Amino acid sequence: MADIESQIKILKDLIPKFLPGHSVDCVIFGYEDKELKVLLLNWKQMDIWALPGGFIFKDESMDDAAQRVLEERTGLSSIFLKQFHTFGKIQRSDHSQQEHHKKIMALMKPSKQDRKIVIDWFDHRFITTGYFALTDIRKATPRPDFLSEKCEWKSVSELPELIIDHAEIIQQAMHQLKIQLNYLPIGISLLPEKFTMIDLQKLYEAILGRPLERSNFQRKILKLGFLDRHEKLMSGAANKAPYLYSFNSTKYEELLEEGIGFRY
Repeated sequence: MADIESQIKILKDLIPKFLPGHSVDCVIFGYEDKELKVLLLNWKQMDIWALPGGFIFKDESMDDAAQRVLEERTGLSSIFLKQFHTFGKIQRSDHSQQEHHKKIMALMKPSKQDRKIVIDWFDHRFITTGYFALTDIRKATPRPDFLSEKCEWKSVSELPELIIDHAEIIQQAMHQLKIQLNYLPIGISLLPEKFTMIDLQKLYEAILGRPLERSNFQRKILKLGFLDRHEKLMSGAANKAPYLYSFNSTKYEELLEEGIGFRY
């Protein structure tokens, strides 16, 4: 990997190719250990985290820019990605953001000539468009960018300190998951190919932020008819072993078009 000095020169050359004043930020959701998680970047030499994001090339659509960010950070393509909100408050360019930019400059250590170009760019007021993705954690390979030393999954219930309005962006993405729950491929995107009924219930509970009654949940889900039942998950007594299920993709996609109709 090129050192930071080389990267700042690359960035300087790229800046004229970017669309000024606009960026994309991706809330990449995964599910593991009964917790809903998001992928975050930890900046080098700074105890602060950020959403994966980036600038938009002038000859690139916003959707393509978000897809590029998604692939660069996870190594995955062709997964569910949806634009959900544009964040354009004047307060996005507040004092805290300026402090973050100063830290970036201190980290990059650009020459005086490069510094003016890069500082002027980062000092623009940026409007960002938020996207959320639904990702199978088991298939993703988190990759930091050149400004970051870590790229890790963090529980949405225990988020670290985030830059500028990234906590708000995650909250908005969570809100969209809740209100569109019956129209999004939540289970088939976040769960493994085979799973137990309790796995599916815990996923719904993680998104809704509240417990659901077990027998009622199972009855309603099975009535919808989009699950195929398989062998039992044998880990103890046979009479207590739960059945494994998988999504019938054809039926599931048909229901998603009109809304699954699950009443929670």
